[in-house]
Amino acid sequence: MFARMDPLTVREAMTNRVARIHQDASIFQAAHAAALAGANTLMVVDAAGNFAGVLADGDILRAALPDIHEIVDAGGSVEGAFDRFLQKAHQLAELPIAPLVVNDPVVVDPDDHVAKAAVTLVERGIAMLPVVRDGRLLGAITRADICDAVVGEVTMPPVSLGAVSANGG
Repeated sequence: MFARMDPLTVREAMTNRVARIHQDASIFQAAHAAALAGANTLMVVDAAGNFAGVLADGDILRAALPDIHEIVDAGGSVEGAFDRFLQKAHQLAELPIAPLVVNDPVVVDPDDHVAKAAVTLVERGIAMLPVVRDGRLLGAITRADICDAVVGEVTMPPVSLGAVSANGG
């Protein structure tokens, strides 16, 4: 039995507490912000606070990971590969995040149906969508947000304890 007849909107399920970073930040600042916030994705904003894109922690890691040629050149060992990884990470630290930012990500409007967000997240294999209106970042919606909102919309009939006694019978 479902109690709701009107559509469940993104606004009702989203969070406005998202990790943000300025588009002119360095890769070091982005990695630090993501770690502090416990965020896999940073929302990138410009000086005026307008939404400018997203930066995923995976993109930062991929930029620092050595390729097979670098691993071979470093001796082909795990230790050599890790040393090269640390060297690349150090070299990247002060570079701007701009080359790693996805500037035109899929976004949703706060008035979109939550099902649109759910389908987009699942079909694209992503975990979070920015919620944007008129160029302004309002928040984000995640798979977990949708699960929480949808489960909260299902009304369960009350459980009857009936003739249950203290001894289980």
